[in-house]
Amino acid sequence: MAASRWIRPEVYPLFAAMGVAVGICSFSLVRNLCINPEVRVNKQGRAAGVLENFDEGEMYSEHALRKFVRNKRPEIMPSINSFFADPQKN
Repeated sequence: MAASRWIRPEVYPLFAAMGVAVGICSFSLVRNLCINPEVRVNKQGRAAGVLENFDEGEMYSEHALRKFVRNKRPEIMPSINSFFADPQKN
């Protein structure tokens, strides 16, 4: 009876938004812990100090998504933008 009082259909979008936010934060945390070259979890890695591993850092920062969107125009809906920006073409 207490659960039905707190879990109503009106709060489902809030649960979904919070779930997406927690998922994005978890993804970022796991990505940084596992493959970031500047994060060292074990004792030997921390004792090494600052490493000059520029190739590994560049590989981390230039991931596939960044390479894909590098030459794209920053538009969400290009056809609508061009429709309103260039009325002579229509």
